[in-house]
Amino acid sequence: MRRPSELSLRARLLLVSAAGLTIGLLAGGVLLVAVLGFAQNRTVQIEALETARGVKRLVDQGSLSNPIPVTPGVQVQVVDDDGRVRAVSATADRLVPILYPDEMRELADGGGTRIPGNRIGFDGEARVVKLSAGPPTDPRFVLVARSTNELRQSVHLLRITLLILFPLLVALLAAGLWRALGAALRPVDALRSGAEEITGGTRAGRLPVPDSRDEVHRLAVTLNDMLHRLDAARARQRAFVADAAHELRSPLTNMRTELEVAQRLPDDTDWPALSDDLLADVQRLSRLVDDLLLLARSDEGARTGRGVEPLDLGELVTQVAERYPDVDVVTDGEPLPFTGEPDALARVVANLLDNAMRHRTTTVTVRTARQDRHLLIVVSDDGPGIPEADRDRVFHRFTRLDDARARDAGGSGLGLAIVRELVRRHGGTVTLGDANPGLRVEVRLPSMG
Repeated sequence: MRRPSELSLRARLLLVSAAGLTIGLLAGGVLLVAVLGFAQNRTVQIEALETARGVKRLVDQGSLSNPIPVTPGVQVQVVDDDGRVRAVSATADRLVPILYPDEMRELADGGGTRIPGNRIGFDGEARVVKLSAGPPTDPRFVLVARSTNELRQSVHLLRITLLILFPLLVALLAAGLWRALGAALRPVDALRSGAEEITGGTRAGRLPVPDSRDEVHRLAVTLNDMLHRLDAARARQRAFVADAAHELRSPLTNMRTELEVAQRLPDDTDWPALSDDLLADVQRLSRLVDDLLLLARSDEGARTGRGVEPLDLGELVTQVAERYPDVDVVTDGEPLPFTGEPDALARVVANLLDNAMRHRTTTVTVRTARQDRHLLIVVSDDGPGIPEADRDRVFHRFTRLDDARARDAGGSGLGLAIVRELVRRHGGTVTLGDANPGLRVEVRLPSMG
């Protein structure tokens, strides 16, 4: 026999639902039988007490007939204080009281008790009530006995009926529930089939979306969004790998060509010039690998250096700009406190200055300032600039507006992409504008003050 965990979701839901339904029906049946029994017992008690009150009135008025007229199935006795029977109904015993002396004493006035029915000629059990009557000088007790056999039979019939109907009802409801669960889980099965087809390559990367606006519909939409993002990520990864392979091939090809030429013309080789060329290619290769590693770490959310710490943004920009000749640094002279990653922010400034130095005509200017609730880093050059239509595209990885010239100048097309990733991680933005002439790059970071 299979364990519950090995059953299908549909079967498990059916088992749980059928078990809950069975327990609920059993509890309801037991409650129904108990309530019916209590109600009928109370009815018998009330009817017997009403009969006793009627006989009491006759005793009090002195107009009691013998035998006492009552409905069938009821026995009435009027007993004196000594336990002698003074008046009876037609079917009651004229000599022996319905209740024994100790039962008479223990039973409260107006109360009721149950006795075996065979004592007074009834089948099953009987309900007996006692009510005082007559003057205090000559007290009488009215005893009314009523059979509860019909009550017992009706309750028994109800119990048998429920025992027969409940299993049939559970079976019918389970069958209906099985079909309802199948209809409810059909969209889930469609999602599973769609996922299998996507895995097998026989279907496009989209799952079927049901028409219903329920949880399964929202699940299908969410899964399709996830598949779309995964497809986009795979496409970006393939493009990134292809571009990285192409970029790495260029310096390696140059180095291989130079070494092969030097190997074939050993006597004519200018070894100092060759070493300078090889060193330039190695440096270019090293920068490219560093850039790729930085972007990979940035995609994973990893830190690029020492971590977050308080710093003076103006001082950091000035320190980086000192490495570049002919760069004009303009500051307001006031501290620009900021909390961030010093190495990452230094890399942002260095990349912007590298880009500006490659495309400048004469001058490069870097300026820091506070504006409203932001800190600004502005790098300007007087080069050819970037057309407005291409200003968003240049932030994509391995993008060059003039591919051949940028590669010869040592650019890999990753500088501005790195800048945008690092600035975004600090909660800032990067925008390109006109410097008239040239390009103006503005980095806007949230002020800590």
